[in-house]
Amino acid sequence: MARSRRKKSASAKSRLTKSEQMRRVRTSGTQPELVARKALWRLGYRYRLHTRLPGSPDLCFPRARIVVFIDGCFWHGCPIHYSAPATRAEFWSAKLRENIERDRRADQTLSRLRWTVIRIWEHEVEQDAAAAISRIASAIEESYVAQAAL
Repeated sequence: MARSRRKKSASAKSRLTKSEQMRRVRTSGTQPELVARKALWRLGYRYRLHTRLPGSPDLCFPRARIVVFIDGCFWHGCPIHYSAPATRAEFWSAKLRENIERDRRADQTLSRLRWTVIRIWEHEVEQDAAAAISRIASAIEESYVAQAAL
């Protein structure tokens, strides 16, 4: 007796469980980060990745003592784009509070270590990359001018 096998539809195969979706979320190398990195590199600014500084900055400019964080709107609670998930509201609310508090602690620690911290929302890079890059480049140039004056 032959067993009938039901074919799974293409949509059923492409559906991911929530844990699979979350596993695919990148912590670095995101599209906004790559856009910023490529633009800064083209402008001649050299940076470091994977530094052992508090908060794990996305970009580090050691000579200028500037670190850049490109924060995701969902994970860091963008005041414009963040919308709380409908399920597990308590969990996500606590998670967001912890992320914001961790960001604040990292900023304070880096400031005490005399690093300038620049935080950019992912939507800023997506909507107007030139303005976001200009903000970073201006801070670097100001740092170089201040160092030269010493």
